[in-house]
Amino acid sequence: MRVLPMILVSLLWLLLCTAHRFLVVVPPLSQSHYIMLESLMKGLANKGHQIDVISPYPQKKPYPNYTDIAKWATEEYVNNVTYEFVQVLAGSNPKIFATLFGSNICEAHLGNPVIQKLVRDPPKDPPYDAMIMEVFGAHCFAAIAHLLNIPLIGVSTTTLYPWLNELIAQPENLAFVPNNFMNVEFPMNLWQRTYNVFSFLYYKAYFNYLSRSQDDLVRKYFGPNLPSVRKIKLALLLVNSHITLSEIQPMTPAVVQIGGIHIRENDLPLPHELKKWIDDSKDGFVYFTFGSMVLIETFPRKILNVFYTSLSKIAPMRVLLKVPNPEKLPPGLPENVYTFSWVPQLKVLKHPNIRAFITHGGILSILEAIANGVPMIGMPLYADQFKNVDASIARNIAVKLDIQKMAEEDMDSALNAILHDPRYMENIRNLSQRFHDQPLSPVDTANYWIEYVIKYGDDVLRSPAMDLAWWQICLIDVAACLLLCMAVIIIVAVSIMRFIVKMMNRNHRKLLHAKKTT
Repeated sequence: MRVLPMILVSLLWLLLCTAHRFLVVVPPLSQSHYIMLESLMKGLANKGHQIDVISPYPQKKPYPNYTDIAKWATEEYVNNVTYEFVQVLAGSNPKIFATLFGSNICEAHLGNPVIQKLVRDPPKDPPYDAMIMEVFGAHCFAAIAHLLNIPLIGVSTTTLYPWLNELIAQPENLAFVPNNFMNVEFPMNLWQRTYNVFSFLYYKAYFNYLSRSQDDLVRKYFGPNLPSVRKIKLALLLVNSHITLSEIQPMTPAVVQIGGIHIRENDLPLPHELKKWIDDSKDGFVYFTFGSMVLIETFPRKILNVFYTSLSKIAPMRVLLKVPNPEKLPPGLPENVYTFSWVPQLKVLKHPNIRAFITHGGILSILEAIANGVPMIGMPLYADQFKNVDASIARNIAVKLDIQKMAEEDMDSALNAILHDPRYMENIRNLSQRFHDQPLSPVDTANYWIEYVIKYGDDVLRSPAMDLAWWQICLIDVAACLLLCMAVIIIVAVSIMRFIVKMMNRNHRKLLHAKKTT
């Protein structure tokens, strides 16, 4: 009878010996960013690790091993982005990422009393084993890991933006890997590859130029001797991408894909009214949403009229429209369209009656659609959404619409294709099978590599390219050396030829002179 308690005590002791303590810093961005990070944090907490979190979204209920040690005093980016602001974001200007989502956040929050106390008097029983931070625009928080002398693990909630590659020396092959802001077809032609090169270099250089102000802020709040934020030393970079959607490309071992980590079962039931409506949709239904931020009710009447008219034509098939403020929609909503201010998206996408998903192309939504085998109509609005939708089109699982230019006929055609062409459903079901066919779950993958760098040191996955200048990585010095050698060879060859010609001319003149004298 004593054996079982001894086993349980041994297992508990083993768990405590292998558990780690993490500081997690989540800059105040949209809730969609936090959803992915929350899944990672709770996944680590479920493994027995202790998670201390600074974020804009504290837990509403206590969660084991998960502690909110501070909440950012900031506006939450939930259901508050108007169509007008979408137009600002649509420019994909690096200035927005470096300022609005970068230096502005640093200025507002580096002086947070919790952070200042954490740096001056870090916990010692137990101490932090590593820091986890979202890398997006506000890289200033990496100074905390530097001051605490602990490994820094970065998390990218999207695929990698141009300025993120250098944080981990990720190889950049611009011949076939487009940057996040490009709107291209695959494979890229000569013009697209040329544009890809120059736009990539522009985005990276401009972001790095603008982010210099973060250096001043870091030194203002933490001291004058700190390194530049552009010299962040990441031990590991977890990326919200998956091989089923991302391009096949070379990756340094320090870049680990954990796309789909946010896709997990929960016990929350569908709201009764919504469940009844979905269950009663015997002819199927289409789910339509622009995500957790954008207010569809603020779109121009011209665009909404296109939606109304086209969606009415697919009746008796129904449409579930996620709209935060249904009362602000203009009159004329079709009878087959049902509005709901909040929708548990994963449960809706898993329902057997769903036929298609109309989405803005956010990476979380795309991955959820792939996981559940739902074909899509993509209407990208800004940032990486264009690339996400283009990647879906390349895999024949989606149809794309340009929301700025689309007419009623365009949306009619898209709905007809996605609802009645069986190839889209076949392709996404095949892709869904590949998505689920992986040796470890995304949480287990993240946990394995995080524990790996803690166990073997934060340099264990470090690429030698981190110690090279950009001109060495691009082999500019080698090319210059070869060009110099070729130039020397050509100069020597030309000199020899000129000497030979000169000697031949001299001999020729001597022969002519000899003939004349004879």
